[in-house]
Amino acid sequence: MTGRARTVIVAAVVIAALGCGGGSAGGGAGGTGTGGGSAADVARKLGRAPHFLVGMGNDLNNDHSMDGAYTLGVTMDLHYAYMVGLPGQGGWPDWNANGTFVDILFKSANDEGVTPMYTLYAMASNGDGNLAGLANDSFMRPYWDGVRLLFQRIATFSGPALVHVEPDFWAYAQQMANGKPSGLAVHVTGLVPECSGLTNDLAGLGHCILELGRMLAPNAVIGFHASRWAGTPDSMVSFLNGVGAGEADVIVEDMLDRDAGCFEAHVDSQCQRNDGPWYWDESNQTMPNFHDYLTWAKAIGDGLHKPILWWQVPFGVPSATPGGTAGHYRDDRVHYIFGHIAEFVAAGGVGVTFGTGAGNQTYITSDGNQFKNAVTSYFAAPVTLP
Repeated sequence: MTGRARTVIVAAVVIAALGCGGGSAGGGAGGTGTGGGSAADVARKLGRAPHFLVGMGNDLNNDHSMDGAYTLGVTMDLHYAYMVGLPGQGGWPDWNANGTFVDILFKSANDEGVTPMYTLYAMASNGDGNLAGLANDSFMRPYWDGVRLLFQRIATFSGPALVHVEPDFWAYAQQMANGKPSGLAVHVTGLVPECSGLTNDLAGLGHCILELGRMLAPNAVIGFHASRWAGTPDSMVSFLNGVGAGEADVIVEDMLDRDAGCFEAHVDSQCQRNDGPWYWDESNQTMPNFHDYLTWAKAIGDGLHKPILWWQVPFGVPSATPGGTAGHYRDDRVHYIFGHIAEFVAAGGVGVTFGTGAGNQTYITSDGNQFKNAVTSYFAAPVTLP
C-alpha cells in the first residue's frame, strides 16, 4: 500500500486572523529524560492524570477560530494542530511574527486546562512523498530552522507539550531507503552544530530532531509516527528504532485519515483511494476488524517499547448503509473506541486524539452529538492507565 496525502485544514490567512498570543502554560511536568516510561508515566509527563487520554484537533470553526475541542462542555486532555510548511515559504513560522503560532495554541490550551500537541508536518512541503530535498541545503536549512523554532517557542512556557514528528514521512523514507536508516542521504551535520557528531542520513535526521528537542525544550514530550503501510511490523520496528523512535517518549499511530464512508462513496476528490474495505467489523468476526488492527498496533508499540497515542481518528457515525454524504459519512471508530477503551489500554495505548483529515468529513457539528456524548460520559469515569 502506498502513502496518502493529508489535507491540512489550516491556512496562513486563517491563522493570522487568530492574532498573536503569549503567556505561560502551567501545571505541567518537566523534562522527559531519555524517553522511558509506562503509559501512566507519559500521561504524567504531559501534565495529565494517569488515565487513558482523550483529545481532539484540526478543529477549525466557522469563525476561523481553532477551538472546536473547547466547545464540548468537557475538558479533554490534548489539543493538536498541524505545523505545516517551511519558514520563508508561507509555512507555520510565517503565520504569526517570530513563529508565535506556537504561543497561540499553547495559550489557548492552557486557558482551557488542556495540553497542546504539535504535529510537525514540514517534510511534505515539496509534495507528499517527495524526499528529494533531504540532500539539498535549500530545503533542509529552512527545515532545520523550523524545527529549532518550534522547540524554542515551546521552551518559553513552563508547562508540557507533545511534539508529533512527521506523519507519513517515516513510512516513505523506510520504503525509499529499503528499510535502512542509512539508506538515504540527509543534510544534518553541516546545518545543525548541535548534531555534528551524528550521521548525514535518516538516522542522523531522527536523532538530531530528538537531540534538539531534549536540549532546547525539555518540557516537550516527543513521538515519532508509525504508518501501517510502511512494511511489516518487524521491518517497521527495526527502521523506526534506527531513526530514533525508540528513544522518544511515545509512538503515534493512525487508523484512517478520512471517514470510511467517504472512501466508500468515492465522490469527494479527497476520498479516491481503492484499497478498501475501510469500515471495520465491530464484532471482530470478519476482516478488517479492530482486534486485528490492535494486534498490529501492539506489535509496533512493544517492539519500540513505547506507549501508543492514536491520532486523527475520524468522527463518523456507524451505519449499516455504506457511504453517506458530505459531513455525514459513516464510520464506527468513535463508537468502538469508547465502548472498548480497555482493549486500547491492553494494546499499550496512552490515549487517542480525534480529528478530520480533510474537508467534508463528519464533524462534531454534524454527528448528532455522538462525540460530545461519548467524551462527556468518558470523563465522568476515565480509565486508569497501568
